[in-house]
Amino acid sequence: MEKRALTCCFTGHRELPIEKEGEIWQKTYIRVQQLLEQGVKYFGVGGAIGFDMLAAEGMLQVKTLNPQVKIILVLPFKGYQKYWLPGQQERAAKIERQVDKIVYYCDRPSRAAFLIRDRHLVDESAYCIGYCTRSTGGTAYTLRYAEKQGLKVWNIGKELKEPKEDSEKLRISRSLI
Repeated sequence: MEKRALTCCFTGHRELPIEKEGEIWQKTYIRVQQLLEQGVKYFGVGGAIGFDMLAAEGMLQVKTLNPQVKIILVLPFKGYQKYWLPGQQERAAKIERQVDKIVYYCDRPSRAAFLIRDRHLVDESAYCIGYCTRSTGGTAYTLRYAEKQGLKVWNIGKELKEPKEDSEKLRISRSLI
């Protein structure tokens, strides 16, 4: 079977409502379990703060029970985390030490690198699990692109039926659950 048919990618907002992180992961995990039952074993994650980190940390836990799972971290370029807070950098480094593979998609920093990274994640996948609550921005674009490319797409943000975002209630993700 073609590797793409066995691959799922994740995409989502960098800011998550802290009080819903557990619920976001639980809904994501339900979809992951369905995919595992279908034989999906490759999971591509973009490595950003927020949903990407939540998904990566969750998948690392899933991997402890399902050693056939392979986690591929797809980063836009080397050093793109250098302006993150120290705690965020440590969290990213911990994830990087545990994944099966890290791919840097561009040689140099640029805005285009993020778009190229997101397209690569989609182009190499048959499934996409996202967390999107807005109709604009990179996550919304990536989910539309995934649908256009024929991927089976789940938007956990819609599944939670969240009210319109209140930016004061949002905080950058700090923990898995």
